[in-house]
Amino acid sequence: MISINTNSSSSLASLNLQKASDLLQRSLVRLSSGSRIATPSDDAGGLAVSMKLSAATKRTQSAAVNVSNAISMLQVQAGTLKSAASVLDRLSELATLGSDVTKTTADISNYCTEFNSLVSELNVLTSDSFNGTSLFSSGTTTGTLTVFLSQDGSQSMTISQATLANAYSAATTFANATSAGISNLTSAVQNLASIMAQNGSESSRLQFALDSLNVNQVNLEAANSRIYDVDVAAETSKLARANILVQAGAAMLTQANASQSIALKLLQ
Repeated sequence: MISINTNSSSSLASLNLQKASDLLQRSLVRLSSGSRIATPSDDAGGLAVSMKLSAATKRTQSAAVNVSNAISMLQVQAGTLKSAASVLDRLSELATLGSDVTKTTADISNYCTEFNSLVSELNVLTSDSFNGTSLFSSGTTTGTLTVFLSQDGSQSMTISQATLANAYSAATTFANATSAGISNLTSAVQNLASIMAQNGSESSRLQFALDSLNVNQVNLEAANSRIYDVDVAAETSKLARANILVQAGAAMLTQANASQSIALKLLQ
């Protein structure tokens, strides 16, 4: 049927052209943004999951930074403990030299002077800190600091703020050290060795936790990418198809509009 008021072919061609144009614009937006979900309507459920994964990724990254800082703190603590061990070694040496029966009172006094000076250095080491946080407890009991090992805070561990002063408090007097024959200093070295072992075990665990956090971060990023990021190869194919449909639709719309001109010929 040929009619003047209604051109069904033109309307249908216009509808198809609009659909093709929408597909073309969607592909252009996805490729230009790199995101498969350009608008929430593209994949509402996927967008919700992607937002949660993205937040978890950022929390995991922050947790990894915190664990790295804790490892750095323990490394500084280990350095202080090594310095304390060197001082104790020298104190043991001085205590042994001071117990020599061939030494004069003046000789022993000289040993005592160095001994007391090194004891003062030990006291200085107990006040070491990392970014304002004390490495060692100032009280009589070991303090602890909590480090979270997971992005959701469900896993954590404590690191020790050992009472370093208590480790050698019985060996800080020269006369006491010489009269004890060096036993007090030997005990002090043993106490310090235990603190260093604790430091090492905590550092080892934190390093494994950091490795796990880094792996989790990579996996979360990959999971989010599969949901949110555009597949460039696939979307490029869709773009080419939509582009052809738009061009074909425009051409067919022109033909559909021109087809009504036959009605004018019939009226002549």
